[in-house]
Amino acid sequence: MDLLHAVLDALSLSGRMFWQMFWGLNLGFALSAVIEVMISKDQMSRLMPDAGAASIARASLFGAVSSSCSYAAVAMARAVVRKGGDFTAAMCFQFAATNLVIELGVLMWVMLGWPFAAADFAGGIVMIVLVAGGLRLFVSERLRRDAVHHAKGDARGAMEGHAAMAMGKQQGSWRDRLGSRQGWIAVSHNYVMNWSMVWKDIAIGLLVAGALGSWVPKDAWQLVFLQDHGWLTAVWGAAIGPLIALVAFTCSVGNVPLAAVLWNGGIGFGGVIAFIFGDLIIPPLLNIYRKYYGGRTTWRLLVVFYLAMVLAALIVEGLFSLLGAIPEPGHVKVAQTAIELDYTAVLNLLLGGAGLTLAIVFARSGGPAMMRRM
Repeated sequence: MDLLHAVLDALSLSGRMFWQMFWGLNLGFALSAVIEVMISKDQMSRLMPDAGAASIARASLFGAVSSSCSYAAVAMARAVVRKGGDFTAAMCFQFAATNLVIELGVLMWVMLGWPFAAADFAGGIVMIVLVAGGLRLFVSERLRRDAVHHAKGDARGAMEGHAAMAMGKQQGSWRDRLGSRQGWIAVSHNYVMNWSMVWKDIAIGLLVAGALGSWVPKDAWQLVFLQDHGWLTAVWGAAIGPLIALVAFTCSVGNVPLAAVLWNGGIGFGGVIAFIFGDLIIPPLLNIYRKYYGGRTTWRLLVVFYLAMVLAALIVEGLFSLLGAIPEPGHVKVAQTAIELDYTAVLNLLLGGAGLTLAIVFARSGGPAMMRRM
């Protein structure tokens, strides 16, 4: 009975967290779907010809208006390389596509508060700069050429179909697309695709967060995170954050519930941000890098990505500390104590209804058959 009670407690916490974040997910995915119809990416590779500041800025902008799924971002980055885009710019694109996207910011605001959403955005920009510089230092020109050659091979990873769809040519202006029936059919397809790409990560993230939030005592968290040790707490939190993401196997928005649990457990502000950044070094993605770019390049990418995550998190924590913008530990309510009729319920109803409408349009416009082909 004790085991059953523990399992039910964990599932209850997971369910209440999902209730709390459901409207934010729908809003983020819907906005992302609209933006993907508005912004054509078919010429993206041409706009990233080198590793200069202008190319990196354009890569970051394109990434920010893309889907938040890490697997899709990595597949799209490889498509950029295959079409002639610069390798470093493509790597910066995939970081922007997982850390500067709307849905992640919305969900972090909902579950953790505006300082975390702002820190994720600011840290994402810092991290992109660090990745661009790190690749110049640690990945030689010869190794980059080998990676590009490898990327043009036949190896396939997850979300290749989504990458092809996202980078396909779009007809007419964005006003024409959003003002047409076909444009809104495309919005519905993107919306459902966004859910289909990350629902497993969301489910895993909720289950892991529910289990850890229910079963791990706060004293244990505080011991692991070296709470109340000043600068050592900050450095250790930033260092361990990406490693927790690596072993948790979740990515993108699926990390946010666990981030709330870690923050309440005592990890530093920068540690939370580093954990969110860590979704691009989880083992399945490292295996995809290996298939796309080769083993030697993958090891260099791991080192550069990890160091960029840690340093960006520390820089952001220092900046927000100077500004007095770091919230008090324990301010986050990991989940509502009960599901009741309040603003969360109203928003869930409204945005859930809008999502259901888009799902119906998707089902009636050939969406399921398209997804099977992909």
